Amino acid sequence: MPTPAASRPDPKNGAEVVFCARGVCKVYAMGEVEVHALRDVDLDLFRGELVVLLGPSGSGKSTLLNILGGLDVPTSGTVRFFEHDLGAADETERTRFRREHVGFVFQFYNLIPSLTARENVALVTDIAQQPMPPDEALAWVGLSERLDHFPSQLSGGERQRVGLARALAANPPAMLMDEPFGALDPITRTKLQHELLRIQHRLRKTIIFVTHDIDEAILLGDRIAILREGGVLAQYDPPERLLAHPADEFVARFVGADHGLKLLALQRLDELELGPLDGAPRPGASGSTTLRDALSLMLTAGSRSLVVLDEEGQPRGVVTFEALTAPER
Repeated sequence: MPTPAASRPDPKNGAEVVFCARGVCKVYAMGEVEVHALRDVDLDLFRGELVVLLGPSGSGKSTLLNILGGLDVPTSGTVRFFEHDLGAADETERTRFRREHVGFVFQFYNLIPSLTARENVALVTDIAQQPMPPDEALAWVGLSERLDHFPSQLSGGERQRVGLARALAANPPAMLMDEPFGALDPITRTKLQHELLRIQHRLRKTIIFVTHDIDEAILLGDRIAILREGGVLAQYDPPERLLAHPADEFVARFVGADHGLKLLALQRLDELELGPLDGAPRPGASGSTTLRDALSLMLTAGSRSLVVLDEEGQPRGVVTFEALTAPER
């Protein structure tokens, strides 16, 4: 489920800035032609926040991720990680930064075929300062029963779980993920998205996640940074504000015409004020059900109301079709 707004890191409550980018530009020289990958990007990321970098191809998402992760440097502007000035760091300093402070998860997991899942994860723990034991990291991603399997014995989703466990095992304060689920089938992708949310709810890492999928961004992101072609930051907001108040026509087109339904996916039944129980027969739904799924259930069941159930499956109250679709909700 999406992270409820009330539980997100809040800069107004003193959340600590982990990454700070100011006026970041990246220009590549292609012969006599200069290609601008990023233009004057300003960005703050707070401790425990999952920020999604979203945009079309050529918008500079991966370039910005690489700069924040110390894999590249800006042409101009400043990038800081806590007290570290990444833009001023030399290659040796950036290598130390990547080893000590950042875990990377890419679309292609790059596992060593001759090593087991446990051994692939242990490669990172051998060089980390305060590592998580490989068995524990693999348990976090649900692979406790597959520790001694080789990559060829694992499914694509399981191999990506090993890649995620490897990043977790280094126990870094920040994790950078570049379209990590993009090569997976839709069912496996959905499972891993929810697995990431479960892990993030418990560990509260600072995560930067690159995708071009608006639905994935809305599901995962505490805030979403939408970049337009040419590396211009178009909007940087929580998903509900981005959907309700797109900054311009580009953002509105990118989030799609069904932004109202996407908004319903950001709120859960247990966040609503419920009506009283009256004993009438109705379909039921757990309090963690999104409003979009609740509306779908009503339409499927031919009912204009649902009974909302608590964690033990006991009725808590009633929600109506009118309450779900009210414009002031």
